[in-house]
Amino acid sequence: MDATVYLPSPLGPLALIGSDAGLRAVSFLDDANITATPLATVPACLRPAHEQLQAYFNRELRDFDLTYATGFGTDFQQQVWRALLGIGYGRTASYLDVAKALNNPKSVRAVGAANGQNPLAIVWPCHRVIGADGSLTGYAGGMHRKKWLLEFEQPTRQGGLFS
Repeated sequence: MDATVYLPSPLGPLALIGSDAGLRAVSFLDDANITATPLATVPACLRPAHEQLQAYFNRELRDFDLTYATGFGTDFQQQVWRALLGIGYGRTASYLDVAKALNNPKSVRAVGAANGQNPLAIVWPCHRVIGADGSLTGYAGGMHRKKWLLEFEQPTRQGGLFS
């Protein structure tokens, strides 16, 4: 049986859903009145996701190491979601890049559709997929969140010695 916990984030509350089989969903919530789940009451099956997402937002973690509940999504969607894991923190890739990584460069639109169905926001970094021209394109969590996440993941740029 799935459990749900709520985690505050700089982007609004997140819902984490999972079971002993693993994490099934991380979703943005637009209801600011959601009450955060006290850490002491987070079920063991969701504690790693809860802790790792907190560490991510505290800039203490770049790569997630979680167990996922599998069995959702089509084979193609699962291929796209796995490919997202290859886009490193602070980096971006275009939909075409992802399609090419799947050895199917004509599947750009299908990659976009699968990206939009990603059940594990932030953890499977679909926010790192952008247009071929470098533009920000659709994001199921909202463009303001995609922009924030991409800026958050950029390393601090240091100016010149005397600038």
